Amino acid sequence: ARCAQESIYNLLPRLEEKPVKPPRYISTFRPSVKREVEKNKAQWKTMGPAKVAVPSPKSFLQKHSKEPKLPARKKEQDSKKLPALSVPRRTDHPVMGIQTKKNFINTNAVAAITGLPKKPQPIYVDRRQGDKYLLETSGLVPKYIKKKDYGVTPKYVTRRNEEMKRAQKEHEASILEHLKERAMKRLSDEERRSLLQGLKKNWEEVYREFQGLSVELDTIPKKMYKEKLELQMKQLEHDIEVIEKHKVIYIANE
Repeated sequence: ARCAQESIYNLLPRLEEKPVKPPRYISTFRPSVKREVEKNKAQWKTMGPAKVAVPSPKSFLQKHSKEPKLPARKKEQDSKKLPALSVPRRTDHPVMGIQTKKNFINTNAVAAITGLPKKPQPIYVDRRQGDKYLLETSGLVPKYIKKKDYGVTPKYVTRRNEEMKRAQKEHEASILEHLKERAMKRLSDEERRSLLQGLKKNWEEVYREFQGLSVELDTIPKKMYKEKLELQMKQLEHDIEVIEKHKVIYIANE
């Protein structure tokens, strides 16, 4: 290994060749990007404004300075004119010397004799020893029957019924048109009645077979036969309910 390192070529001085670096890559869009960044950048978005005004030492916080202040009281323009008072003033003197010849005792007696008796207000009590309440304002008096529009159907109800009827007619017309396109046939009442009777007869036959099963189901075929009969009864009950619920039934016109 030592001999391998020794060579006559190693005695000659060598010039160190420095690797040449390629030129630095500079994007052609760099000026436009810098211009856009400077345009959209603001001083207060990151670290605040560049210069902040220093508060003056004279404008220090004073006591009660942040409490709400009432607006200044307006002076009355016509301070000399005082409003008319309903009570007499201190300087006013009562009128003296006026006398009347009216006999208040006789007048009150005649008014009490000839006057109509005062009708008591109708009241109601919530329980035997409860409080009393006025009957007129309680809502128990049927005053609404005296209204002009009592018993008249409101306009919005009439309008809603008309809209519902029109929507129902449009829906039926669209269904008829759709059924005509698909060539559907409507079942007559006799066909519907016969179909319903046939389904009920089938249900009775299946039910009779179900009732004839043994009480103890000890084999797998018996259990499967019972499940089959139950499914048939459920399907027949569902079909009977659908036909009884819908009076109008359409079928494919084959």
